[in-house]
Amino acid sequence: MVRNREKEESESRLIPPVSISVADSTSISLIKVISTLIIFVLGIVIGLVSSFHLRKYFSFEGDQFSFKSIYFETEQFSSRDNEMMLVNGERDDCLSMDRFLRQGNLIHQMTDKELFWRASLVPQKKEFPFRRAPRVAFMFLTRGPLPMLPLWERFFSGQDVEKYSIYVHALPGFELQVSNSSVFYRRQIPSQHVQWGSVSLVDAEKRLLANALLDFSNERFVLISESCIPIYNFSTIYSYLMGSDHSFVESYDDPSRYGRGRYSRWMKPDIRLAEWRKGSQWFEIRRNLAVRVVADSKYYLLFKKYCKPSCYPDEHYIPTYLRKFYGALNANRTITYVDWSQMGPHPATFVAANITVGFIHSLRNNVTQCSYNSRNTSLCHLFARKFDPSSLEPLLNLTSQVLGF
Repeated sequence: MVRNREKEESESRLIPPVSISVADSTSISLIKVISTLIIFVLGIVIGLVSSFHLRKYFSFEGDQFSFKSIYFETEQFSSRDNEMMLVNGERDDCLSMDRFLRQGNLIHQMTDKELFWRASLVPQKKEFPFRRAPRVAFMFLTRGPLPMLPLWERFFSGQDVEKYSIYVHALPGFELQVSNSSVFYRRQIPSQHVQWGSVSLVDAEKRLLANALLDFSNERFVLISESCIPIYNFSTIYSYLMGSDHSFVESYDDPSRYGRGRYSRWMKPDIRLAEWRKGSQWFEIRRNLAVRVVADSKYYLLFKKYCKPSCYPDEHYIPTYLRKFYGALNANRTITYVDWSQMGPHPATFVAANITVGFIHSLRNNVTQCSYNSRNTSLCHLFARKFDPSSLEPLLNLTSQVLGF
């Protein structure tokens, strides 16, 4: 019996350790199961996230490839990381200096706002990193055909093409019909409708200036009408303009109802009556002032808002603006002769019967003297208007004899 009790006591001492071992084993199993589940869930989450980013990446790459396939031909992409593009069937370096300095094709899609901003950019370095021959930009403002075009063709014939450029602003839809050998070939700029006596004339002038400013070689800018002719040869006109220290914009105070009478008091205080000026629409201006005119918005908007009706902004905007800020840089006279002796709303028109040798000399000598670089000179007008189409043939007969071209 003693042995039995000892055996029972011994067995009773062994029971608790066995129970604790089973419990611990169960807990460990649960922890393993939970850990496995956590790792499994984390694996799924990581896999989903990775899969999403991979799909997004390859989708983006596919879109990029699709974009290139739609908008560009395969051969347009060269080994230079797409720096070279095809233009008119030829490779063109978009970042070349020549592309930046000169606008080979005058047709573009810029709005006036974009164009004026682009044209008003001024380099801060005075030295040019290229050979620059200063040019005269001849800017033709016309409603349609240029009846004096054969005369102008003869005027430019044989001249150094590095010394001049041509820009034509006509009514939208009109296309100048000339041969591809003409100096006027593809010289039309994007235009808009122009109405006589309205601010749209100023818009056209600024549009011509802005397009011409895109060529950094253009230094002098002449506004010319379809009825205008040169009364000297090219070399005389070029030397005269390039040698001048001033621009040629007529600007004077007219106390009559045709001058001060057009002023609006709503322009004060930015433009006062004493600052109001009048002048011929047909101007010549140098590059630094052309940039200022194109860049101006403040004073242009005043004219657009208050210079109407019967105010004729084209006769007042540039004369007033230059007189207010840059009077010392202006010769304060026009170089285009116009006959206002008839005292009407339009100047006299010259027809075939007017064209003689003596008549050409009278155009040149209609003013006894004027100021040129602060000195007196008898050479005051370089151009003249208003010529009827009938005058073309007799003018062509006098070019070599009198006009010198």
